Amino acid sequence: MSNIILIAAAAENNALGKDNDLLWHLPDDFKRFKSLTTGFPIIMGRKTFESFPKPLPNRTHIIITRDKNYKVLYDECFVVHSLEDALELAENYSDTQFIIGGGEIYALALKFATKIELTRVHTSLHADAFFPEIDTTKWKLINEIYHSKDEKHTYDFTYLTYELKV
Repeated sequence: MSNIILIAAAAENNALGKDNDLLWHLPDDFKRFKSLTTGFPIIMGRKTFESFPKPLPNRTHIIITRDKNYKVLYDECFVVHSLEDALELAENYSDTQFIIGGGEIYALALKFATKIELTRVHTSLHADAFFPEIDTTKWKLINEIYHSKDEKHTYDFTYLTYELKV
């Protein structure tokens, strides 16, 4: 059984991003993202992949797109055309896979997920991509770490870890 983890940073109103960009710069959240995902396959939509300057090091990238002609010229990147194909391919690399966005991919992946690593950014912002609502009848909060704003972080935020209720 795979461990499928959704990892995201979302505002109080579930805002993820706007115009294919993040709404904030949280260096400590980037460090946490890197430490959790390094060495594992990361599954994302095409727009999320295209928001990176280059592939993230030490991770297999699996990009989901409807575009049958979409090509990526990096060895560590694979293109698939459905979430199911992405999950199947990711199993060749690890029993643990991370879903890293965007909003549409999170919504599709929620039913497959076993864990959610959510950075809740304590603000509400205008966005065009949103994280799905977490149904607390299905998900149990198992860890919570608060981080206050400081000279490097414009917003307070909390790392929230959810596990699927059995």
